[in-house]
Amino acid sequence: MAEKFIIEMEPAKPAKDGKPSVGPVYRSLFAKDGFPPPIEGLDSCWDIFRLSVEKYPNNRMLGHRKIVDGKPGKYVWKTYKEVYDIVIKVGNSIRNCGVEKGGKCGIFGANCAEWIISMEACNAHGLYCVPLYDTLGAGAVEFIISHAEVAIAFVEEKKVPELLKTFPNAAKYLKTVVSFGEVTPQQKDEIEKFGVSLYSWDEFLQVGSKNQYDLPLKEKNDICTIMYTSGTTGEPKGVMISNNSIVTLIAGVKRFLESVNEALTMNDVYLSYLPLAHIFDRAIEECFIRHGASIGFWRGDVKLLTEDLGELRPTVFCVVPRVLDRIYSGLQQKISSGGRLRSTLFNIAYARKLQYLKDGCKYHEASPISDKVVFSKVRDGLGGKVRLILSGAAPLSSHVEAFLRVVACAHVLQGYGLTETCAGTFVSLPNQFDMLGTVGPPVPNVDVCLVSVPEMEYDALSSTPRGEICVRGDTVFSGYYKREDLTKEVLIDGWFHTGDIGEWQPNGSLKIIDRMKNIFKLSQGEYVAVENLENVFGNNPVIESVWVYGSSFESFLVAVVNPSKQQVEKWAKQNGLSGDFNSLCENSKVKEHILGELTKAGKEKKLKGFEFIKALHLDPVPFDMERDLLTPTFKKKRPQLLKYYKDVIDTMYKDAK
Repeated sequence: MAEKFIIEMEPAKPAKDGKPSVGPVYRSLFAKDGFPPPIEGLDSCWDIFRLSVEKYPNNRMLGHRKIVDGKPGKYVWKTYKEVYDIVIKVGNSIRNCGVEKGGKCGIFGANCAEWIISMEACNAHGLYCVPLYDTLGAGAVEFIISHAEVAIAFVEEKKVPELLKTFPNAAKYLKTVVSFGEVTPQQKDEIEKFGVSLYSWDEFLQVGSKNQYDLPLKEKNDICTIMYTSGTTGEPKGVMISNNSIVTLIAGVKRFLESVNEALTMNDVYLSYLPLAHIFDRAIEECFIRHGASIGFWRGDVKLLTEDLGELRPTVFCVVPRVLDRIYSGLQQKISSGGRLRSTLFNIAYARKLQYLKDGCKYHEASPISDKVVFSKVRDGLGGKVRLILSGAAPLSSHVEAFLRVVACAHVLQGYGLTETCAGTFVSLPNQFDMLGTVGPPVPNVDVCLVSVPEMEYDALSSTPRGEICVRGDTVFSGYYKREDLTKEVLIDGWFHTGDIGEWQPNGSLKIIDRMKNIFKLSQGEYVAVENLENVFGNNPVIESVWVYGSSFESFLVAVVNPSKQQVEKWAKQNGLSGDFNSLCENSKVKEHILGELTKAGKEKKLKGFEFIKALHLDPVPFDMERDLLTPTFKKKRPQLLKYYKDVIDTMYKDAK
């Protein structure tokens, strides 16, 4: 019998009054005697930093690589106390600009020391930190500034021109802009026309030097950040996260890491390169700050990431699957080009260690000699000190996960969470090889249950329980900013409905198997609202119907199209193509023509790059109820479409690469 890492807190509930059945409520085995108690004196994000400054004033906190003679040198560091002194200056200057507790402060740009310093100044004065990030589309920055009523914004030097594009509209709320670096006299002139002040970083530090402002009292339930995430309707939603959510998360992560003998200490080092505008990185960095550990920033170029890793030598490496896919491909290439003898030796060592892990051997006991002789090169490639690799934000392919679990000489863990659940909600455990391909059990600060989804044939009470993942606990968000309607849709009786479908495994880990709403995430982490795209593409006379599909293991979309018989035959005749409708649907020229039409429609509607269709299949037979592809009201049955066209889709992805 497999060891089970969850315990039942409440029994299952059968379907009743038209409501679907609900599986048992579970929590982590590491919380069997209750959730970790709140840490004394730790009520807000400011306390996390303040207490570490008191405890570890001289520890290295924030580091970056200094460029010497045009070449990147060693990391240079600011201590906790040095960072604190700058934070106090920035805070005084913000207050001097008239921004009070509860005001909104935007931060726009790549990860750097100034990002964290600006964030801590917000925490100190009880401001809402509002990250502005442009991956949501060009209009998103302007939308967020206006929607959140951002009064002051800190901006990476090279993003200043980008921010200028949001004027004059943004100037209704935004009154002060601070560059992380320098500003030009032209930029100052341009922005001052709108009644907005623009400062360089060094200038801004002096703005409040004459005044000392008292830090306001901060409550646990105060909002500390509004993180915007892409919505189905196209407008980003502002997820309000309280101090309490982050403080609770930190206590849960601490309990989790201690329970698996991987506790963080002040000697840990973290490479900051995943965007701080997302909850995943923000939550991890708060955990590091809590322990007086060190955070070093990358140089902002993914091609130079391994070099930064080598220089910084982090102990914990957080990744999104795309980065691990790159590492995997690079290693595969090295292995195959290393000559026959070397690749044979590698394959023998790999197969042997994999078998030991499958047999339940602890990681570092599975094959210490191979680790030293064969796999140490992989470890050195990551800097030589990594002990935990944590993947999140999108699903990790099982073959990549299995490979890295063998060769990385570190624990490879997969996690799952949302902005709305303050990042980590599930995480797999070290030394549990049978958790491969899952996101592990819940973190020890939430309760979790599955709710049946009858229309998708998912039953939370069946022998293999499947259903929508619902989460309850203090890490859950406080609502969508100014969107109570949307909040009510997903927060029901204290339970947050994630919209993702999970399946419990016998050991208490969870596997993510589907998405309820017709919105999914591509491998680069971008969300795609599929119905919207089908409306854009389906508006063409050459198309009767279109089903768009995207896999979270792939970076692009594919589609199955029912073309219009009349239009296709007409076009074929004009272009000298012969054959009946069925054979025309197989013809590559017809496919090219229809793909061109879809691309044209996408350009007209100004779709983002990842929203275009890269490959398509033409089916002469319209989607129908006979094949169970449509509901009686002609809605597409997406799970059934996927099942029916699975081989076609696999081929499209293979051929399009």
